[in-house]
Amino acid sequence: MNSRDRDRDRDPYEKIFPAAPAPSRGFARTWWGHAWLRALEDSALDGTQVKHGRRYARSGAVGAVSVRPGGLTAVVRDPDGTAHRTDVLVQEFTEAEWDRLLDLAVAEAGYIAALLDREVPPELAEDAAAAGVDLLPGIGDLDPRCDCGEWDHCPHTAALCYQMARLLDQDPFVLLLLRGRGERELVAELAERSTAAAGAEAESDTGTDAHTDPDPDPEAPRAPADEGVPAAEVFATARIRPAALPPLPGLPQAPGQPPTLDTEVDPEPHLDVDAVEFLAQAAAAEAHRRLAEALAPGHADRPQAASLTLAEDAVRLTVEAGDFRVRSRLAAATGRSRADMELAVRAWGFGAAPGLAALEDDWTPDRTTLARARAALAAAFADGEAPVLRRVRARWTEAGTGRQLRLGREGRWWPYRREAGRWIPSGPSAPDPGSALEADPAP
Repeated sequence: MNSRDRDRDRDPYEKIFPAAPAPSRGFARTWWGHAWLRALEDSALDGTQVKHGRRYARSGAVGAVSVRPGGLTAVVRDPDGTAHRTDVLVQEFTEAEWDRLLDLAVAEAGYIAALLDREVPPELAEDAAAAGVDLLPGIGDLDPRCDCGEWDHCPHTAALCYQMARLLDQDPFVLLLLRGRGERELVAELAERSTAAAGAEAESDTGTDAHTDPDPDPEAPRAPADEGVPAAEVFATARIRPAALPPLPGLPQAPGQPPTLDTEVDPEPHLDVDAVEFLAQAAAAEAHRRLAEALAPGHADRPQAASLTLAEDAVRLTVEAGDFRVRSRLAAATGRSRADMELAVRAWGFGAAPGLAALEDDWTPDRTTLARARAALAAAFADGEAPVLRRVRARWTEAGTGRQLRLGREGRWWPYRREAGRWIPSGPSAPDPGSALEADPAP
């Protein structure tokens, strides 16, 4: 029987945690508890199932939890009382991974003290990850198994994961048990390695003293001091580049799914959880769009788009928002009525920021711009009867038709139509006024 088998005989390689009452606050308080839940939320394909699972856990649907190397198990009940055997599997560490992790823990005395105090130092997790040992699970590391028939995370496996986050908060050794070793075995091995490391250090110090001349001859020649590396050499090597750069990363198929904020705990006053979740999702979608542009051929040669103002960005977000309350808040934040915001959304749909500017920027062209506009109007209607247009600043209104042309600062013409006493955008812009006016025939 090897030492590992003996340890299995004497160490409880399975721990049973009784069912716990619903938490008064969130399920995780520690950074490693939140990391566990983030792995769940990032892995689940259906965020709705995760929300249902959190409600299950909060309602006390999770029974006693059994934790063992490689997985955890519990019976989770549906609201109608139907019981489901639920498992979540986690990859155990190999012997080589345990060796690297334990060596790292022994190298810093503070790491062992923190673990014994039921804390996981973030530096230990970072050092372990750098050594190729992921202490905490990541995307896809939580493998759900449930007899309800779902192949992805279901409310039952999600509820079990939420309950597990509470257990991890109380005792991070539970995570190490999942990875393959119990607390008593780990404490004994850490103590053994610490003793061996201290003995090796003492032996090294003694050996150094034994070979040191206690009374060196001051007249004896000394070894030349290390003069270092010339600065010119350092700067010369900095200009060396690899023969070929690594390939660019591929574009993800879709934007990432931000974690849900529906924790069933009353939010702070004046915090709109739905609005924050929408902004997080919109930011992920915008990041995905920009990455797609950056990876597209010829991106470096194209001019960079101007940054949006807060008022412009609010309209862009309103275009993406489906929630009426979020749209209303965006309108109020920019000083627009709901009707004004809907008009701005329509203008954005025809031409993004330039289209919005044509709606809201009532500007006056200078003499040179006005002369070019008049020449464009004359050329556009040279072959037919020119409409009667009356100009006010950069807007030309056709008499008796309820149609209008607006000249944008970028030099394009935007068609407008008068409805219910308001001028509304009626189509995309055109480089000449004739095309813009023809795109919106007179009623």
